[in-house]
Parts: sequence; structure tokens; C-alpha cells
Amino acid sequence: AYQRLWESSHVTLQELLDREQPLLEPVPERERQSFQYRVASLYLRYLGLLRRFDTIYDQMVQPQKRRLLRRLLDCVAGRVLELKDELVRVDLSESHCLDRVLQDLKLTPADLEVSIPKYFLLEQSSAIRERGQMLAEILSRMGPVSSQEDFPRMHRTEAIILVQKAERARQGRLRATFMKEIQKEEERDWKIRGDGQRKFSQDQAALTVQKVWKGYLQRKRTQQDRQTEMEFIGMLSPPSQVEHLDIMFQACLGDDIRRLRQIEKEEEFQAAMEKAGSFLRETEGPDMKEKMKEQICQWFIECHALTGRFPDYPDESLGGSYLIFADKTPEQVRMELETQVQESKKKEQEKSEEKEKDQKEKDKKRKKKGKKEKAKKGEADVMLKVLPSKFTPAISAGHVEYLNLWKNRQESVHPSQNFDSEALREEKRKELEQEIRVQVDELMRQELRNLRLAVDKEEERPLKAPKKKPGKKTGKKKEKDLTPDRSVDSLYRELVVFGLLKKSETVALKDYIGDCLYLGSTLTLANKLPMPSLFDIRQNMALYAVLRLGSPDIHAMAPLIRSLLLVGPSGMGKKMLVQAVCTETGANLFDLSPGNLLGKYPGKTGAQMIVHMVFKVARLLQPSVIWIGNAEKNFYKKVPKEERQMDPKRIKKDLTKAIQLLVPGDRVMLIGTTARPQLAELKGLCRVYERILLMPQPDYASRYVLWKRMIEARGFQVTQSLDISALAKVSDGYTPGHILQAIQSVLNERRLLQVAKRPLVASEFLGHLAKLDPVYREEEESLKDWYFKTPLGKKSMKLSKDQLEAEEARLAKEKKRK
Repeated sequence: AYQRLWESSHVTLQELLDREQPLLEPVPERERQSFQYRVASLYLRYLGLLRRFDTIYDQMVQPQKRRLLRRLLDCVAGRVLELKDELVRVDLSESHCLDRVLQDLKLTPADLEVSIPKYFLLEQSSAIRERGQMLAEILSRMGPVSSQEDFPRMHRTEAIILVQKAERARQGRLRATFMKEIQKEEERDWKIRGDGQRKFSQDQAALTVQKVWKGYLQRKRTQQDRQTEMEFIGMLSPPSQVEHLDIMFQACLGDDIRRLRQIEKEEEFQAAMEKAGSFLRETEGPDMKEKMKEQICQWFIECHALTGRFPDYPDESLGGSYLIFADKTPEQVRMELETQVQESKKKEQEKSEEKEKDQKEKDKKRKKKGKKEKAKKGEADVMLKVLPSKFTPAISAGHVEYLNLWKNRQESVHPSQNFDSEALREEKRKELEQEIRVQVDELMRQELRNLRLAVDKEEERPLKAPKKKPGKKTGKKKEKDLTPDRSVDSLYRELVVFGLLKKSETVALKDYIGDCLYLGSTLTLANKLPMPSLFDIRQNMALYAVLRLGSPDIHAMAPLIRSLLLVGPSGMGKKMLVQAVCTETGANLFDLSPGNLLGKYPGKTGAQMIVHMVFKVARLLQPSVIWIGNAEKNFYKKVPKEERQMDPKRIKKDLTKAIQLLVPGDRVMLIGTTARPQLAELKGLCRVYERILLMPQPDYASRYVLWKRMIEARGFQVTQSLDISALAKVSDGYTPGHILQAIQSVLNERRLLQVAKRPLVASEFLGHLAKLDPVYREEEESLKDWYFKTPLGKKSMKLSKDQLEAEEARLAKEKKRK
């Protein structure tokens, strides 16, 4: 089954590789929508491919296939991240309206979900377990933390009076209920006495009973038919989940068994690799070495006979003696070496000419400041095009390897999923050849020196070191190590003791519940700017944080994102998302919130030491998440009087410098959360946080899913008596945190016992919702206004205005024509 899935995946992959080249061609600005459609469709197809490769890699047993699948899985995940960046660049928004693309590709909203590779946690489970044990050991040595709140003490007499009041009120409520029932019963008896009992004949009585009974049976039958129909079309879940759970249990058991077989086959493959390497080194190594020496000596003789002098030995950086073995004549090798020298000289000349041209162009641009409109039109003609991908060549190479090695391989030959010994020997032979070539190159360089001295009486010609290319210095800035003599363990322990490194709660990213926006394209056509849904927030966290932090190969080549800022009202689940990122990637959680730094490492040097220690340990123990709650406090426009003692801005400069030092390969991410970004200086905040995700209140679809899932999570079965649609409408303006509080208040253990006799109804939640303060429209509008002042928000507003003006101009032209 997984082999067939792999074959079909490569058919899809071939189609996607064919679509890559047309996107590199520039597209004029007026074709923005069609360009966005093409990028979005490619993005969705790659998302589906990522999901399939993850499933195959997780369950495929054959070790050699799994190595190729791992490379393809990482490269496809990296390509998804690249296309996400392209969508942001085209849409000028962090969330995208892909409902029209979904409909055209005949996909469901579930296909928008970003698949998180399972190997992120499976392959580092032992390291995560050891780190958790170490953290638990340090916390246990610190002693029990007094986290219990100090309740106000009450005098004994006051406590007795309070208990008496509660007991008398309970008895009063019971007595009132009892008296109400007695009163109703008396009223019923009085009505019977006044009206008198109506007398029926035997046939009339039988007819009445039949009517009632047949009506009851028909209503019951109709209700059952409606229930069956709703279950069939997927609108209701079946009442008995026993069979479904049994099937899921069997499937999970099969998955675990295959993972155990993967470990066994991998151990066998490792042992076979060592054995094959040592066998080839003993049997074929000496012959390979002698053959290389003979070929190089023959090359020396032929070059001396043709040119009258011995050649220069190719440098190791150029491939060494591999140039000689590439089926080339001595003249071709000599010509190549000479052309390389000439090309380097030409490149230097071209660069000097380009610098002069650039200078002239800059002067021309300064003179042409008055002609901005024409320049803008020229730029717009070539504005939209996809940047060259770093992952596409690797994907193409993996696809070619599959076609050459595995496509036409008969799987019946390997029913037990053992490794292929022929492919293994070929691979080890190539590795051995590279090892021997390095050794032979050293020997033959010395041999070449001796030949020059003996034959030509010529000393060694010194090889010129290749000149470094001028330009911008690319590399990591050197950071001064403030703790050079301390080990990682000691720094780790100190951070735990001071509360800067915390244990993250186990929260899966899928637990952040929310539905996608189904009418995004409709709102866009109506010139209304659609706000991101909770589904978009979850998807962006998976793309920006989880996929990058989970794999070093993906992080090293994917577009670099060092920091994220989550902006939204309290109760939107910002801290939960931070915990979910740590759970999905096995990352350490560092807390640099201003409130957590109060009284720790005082002074300017103390702030510098905090940031240095946190970032040093985060780099050494990757992956890591550095969380800053109330991130606006680090960038206050004006510090409030009550917070001046805290000095929330003291790590501002050091934090900005430390973020800039993170490079591709450093799986460290800074995630800030804030509910009041208006209090912060916008420029400094945007300099530290590269991506800003706005989290507005949930829409109707998300609220419906929130109510349903949260009630079911408390152990209650949602029935037709509970109108979730009404609850979703009534709770407009409330956050997921408010909805959770209302559900926890109503659905306690006592209420769970009463469900059989008294079904759950929507009105029970209204009283608790009414006690909570919703997110008022003014607060939400102020957050939106702030977001549209950020760099990406400004670009988005400008684009929408330009599109609106173009639409108005088009309508005006049509009116004139009419």
C-alpha cells in the first residue's frame, strides 16, 4: 500500500516540477490575481505531497528507501515554506483566501491543514526524555514551590454564620420546590373536580389510545430515519463509537509494529554498511589505489610529451584528481585549467565594469526623481515573479534517483523489506573511492615535485591561493562570550533555578480549535478586507515555527524567520500556541517576560548577562523557544509609574543585538505575545519581531466548532436538544477563553451525573456568559488600526486602495461608453 502511494506521489511530483519553470518568468502587475492563483494552487499541491511523504516515511520499513524519502520529505517541506513566503509577498497578508482554489482543485478544507512530520518527536524522543528528567531533578532539588494562594483568614464565629446561611438557603430552596409541586397537584385536582370526568365508550377509548400510540410510533420512526440520514451524510457522529475506536486501535497498533520493524531493519543495515565498507577496503581498495596512481602518472607523461612541461596538479577545492578521471584527454584538462584562470580575470574585469555602471545608474536615478510615474510603470511590468528555489534542485535529484533505482524494481524480490546489497555496495564503493582519491592526491603531488626536480631541474611552482570575492561580508558576527569558563550543564541549572527556563505544558497544535474562512474570496470581491480565522493562526504557527524548528535541514535552507509576535485580546490562546510549538518540536522554553525578570540579575551588566546566557544555552540545546509575555513592555513609549521599579526596557538593546546574531541553522525562535501593542514604540517592535500575526475574535464557524469540541472534551455527548448554532450566534464577541470558562462553570461532575435525566440545553450557558466581559468593538478596531500601521499592514492597505481605485476607474469608463 505504501509502495503504491509512493509511486502515485512521484507522478504528482513530476507534474509539480514541470510547473515550476513558468513561475520564474516575470508577470505584469495587472495579472496579480492570476499569478496569485497559480502560486496558491502549487502551494496546495505541495501541501498534499508533504502529507503523503510524511505518511510513507513514517511507515516504510526498507532502510534505503527511507533515506531517500527523508530527503524528499525535508525538501518538500522547505518548498512549502518558500511558497508560503511567495504568497505573503503577493497577497501582502499573512492569511490567504484559498477557497476558490480549493473548489477548483476539488479539495476539502482539511487539505489546508499543515502536516507536521512525525519524525520530529519520534527521532529525538530519548533526548527529550533525558532533558525532562534533568529538569525534573533540578526542580525537585529546589524543593516544593509555594504556589498556593494565601486565603484571607476568617474568625470561627463568622465561618459558622456563613455555613448556616448557606444551609438555610439550601433548605429554603428545597421547601419552595416542594410547596410548588403540592400547589400544582391541588390545582390539577380542582380542575378535574370542576369539569367532571368525561366518559368514553369502549370504541372511542380504544380509538383514542390507538391514535396516541400510532402517532408516538410514527414520530419515533421519523426521528430514527432522520438520525440515520444525518449520520450517513456526515452531519452527526454515530452514537456508538465502539467499532470506530476498535478500528483506530488496531490501525495504531499496526503503525507501532512497523516502527519497531524499522528500528530492526536499520540496525541490520548499519551492520551491513560497516561490513561492506571493510570488505571493499580490503579487496578492492589496493587495486583502486594502484589504478589511480597509474592513470595520474600516465597523465604526467602525456602532458610532458605534448607541452614540454609537467602540468599543475588540480587543487583539492576544484576536485583534485577527479578532473583527470572524468574521461578527458590531458589537453582538455590543461585547457580547462587555463580557461578557469582566464574566466577569473574576466569576472574581475566585469565586476569593475558593473560597479561603474551601477554608479552611473545611481546618478541617473537621482536626476530622474521628477519622473516617478514612468519609473513606477516600468517596475510594475516585472514586479511579480517567484524567486529561485533552493529546494527544487534537491527535489528533482531525489525524483531522478527514484526513477533510476526504485521505480522499476520488483518488490516481490524483497517481501521482507530487506536492504538491497547491490545498491549498498555501489554506494560504499563511491565513498571508498573518494577517501582513496584524497590519499592518492597527496602522494602524487609529492611525486610531481620529485619529477620536476629530476627531469626539468625546476623548483616547485607555488600555487596562488584563490582570491576571495569582494562584496558584502557574509558570515556570523562574532559575539563576545561572557561565560567562557562555564559548562552548558551549569548554565542550564542556573537558568532553571532562576526561573528563566521552564517546563512547557503538553499541548498539541491541533488542540487550538478553529475553522477556516469559507467566504474569503466573496468578501474580497465585495471590497471587504477578510480577517484571519483561528485556522489561519494555527496554520501560520505550523509553518513559521514548527516546521522550521523541527528539522535542522529545513531550517538551514528555508527562508530565515527569527521571531514572531502574536497580537490579540487576552483569552485568544497566545500562550497556548507557544506551549504547542514546544510540544510539537520538543523545544526548550525560555521565559524572558518583563514580570519574570523582576529582581533577577540587576544592573546593566545583569541584563546583558541574562540575554547572553539564554541565547547561548538556546543555541547549544536546540531547538529552543524564547517567550516574552507582554512584549509591548520592552518597547514602552512611556513607562507607567507603577512599573518603573520593574524597568521593563532594560533588555531592549541586548535583545535586538542577540536576534540579529541568529543565522540559518540556529533553531532558536523568539515568540512575543501582547494584548496592548498600541503602548509600544512601533519601529522598535517591528525591528525585533519579523512576522506579526493578528488574532481577531473568532468568527461564527470557529465559535461553532469551539462550543462543540469543548463540550465533547468534557465528556458530554452533543444531542439535538443542545442548539450549538444558537450558542455560536449568542457568543459573538467572546474569545475562546471566555467560552471555555462558561463550559467549565456549567459542566461539572454533578451536572454530568444529571445528563441522563435532564439533557443539556443552550440556556444553561447564557448566565455564565453574561457575567464575562466580551471583547468590545472599540478594542478590536484599535488592534486592527494598529496592525495596519505595521510595514505589511501598510502595504496591504495601499494595495486594496489601488485595486479599489482601478475598479472605480473601470466602472467610470464603462458608464462613459454607455
